[in-house]
Amino acid sequence: MIEKKFVKTKKQEFEIKEFIKKKLGKGKISDIKIERTPIGEKIIIVTSKPGLVIGKGGENIREICGIFKRKFKFENPQVDIEELREPIFDAQTVADKIALSLERFGPLSFKLTAYRQLEQIAKAGALGAEIRVSGKLPSERAKSWRFAFGYLIKTGESSKIVNMAQATAFTKPGAVGVKVSIVPKGTRMPDKIEINHELIKSELKEKIVKTEEEIKKTEEKKKEEEKERAEKEKKKKAMKKYKKKS
Repeated sequence: MIEKKFVKTKKQEFEIKEFIKKKLGKGKISDIKIERTPIGEKIIIVTSKPGLVIGKGGENIREICGIFKRKFKFENPQVDIEELREPIFDAQTVADKIALSLERFGPLSFKLTAYRQLEQIAKAGALGAEIRVSGKLPSERAKSWRFAFGYLIKTGESSKIVNMAQATAFTKPGAVGVKVSIVPKGTRMPDKIEINHELIKSELKEKIVKTEEEIKKTEEKKKEEEKERAEKEKKKKAMKKYKKKS
């Protein structure tokens, strides 16, 4: 009985989190905490955009509370907003930002998007960061790409210091998975390490310039190919007209 109640509670918490994320939209929510108190349920929404989450005159909050009462049978739901002080170190915010960028500008510029995000994270003073992008990006076959700098811990108890999150971008070629891991500035490390941020910044700038050049070349190549196709079509039409006359 206790196990069933625990599973039911966790399932409800998952449904609440998914509902809030869907309701408010991608890129606005970092985390959702649910606390059960004697006076009612307390939902804490962690966000870097409190104004958009609250809505005009608290419209979004009132609507969410009303749905909690009707759908989830909460008697006295309370919704609190917690603002992120440094969203650049929040993995979920960064992952959503990359996903939104891929949906808006297409998967062709995924390298540039990833490098620019890494550059901003490095400038803010993070000790390390990793971005993984997986899906049908530059080709028809799905592939995984990794972009990283600095210090990251993948396993063991120390890995808890790493802020990790994931998001999904729905592009024309298909779904693209985005995973982000960040070790924020000021994190206490199990062993002392120093990061040369100036060197990282210069390396990332070089990669950004190189990636921009690659994108430019790809676009020029596409234009040339389209021009060639147009000329071929023109020649075909001219040949058909000539044959008809003859």
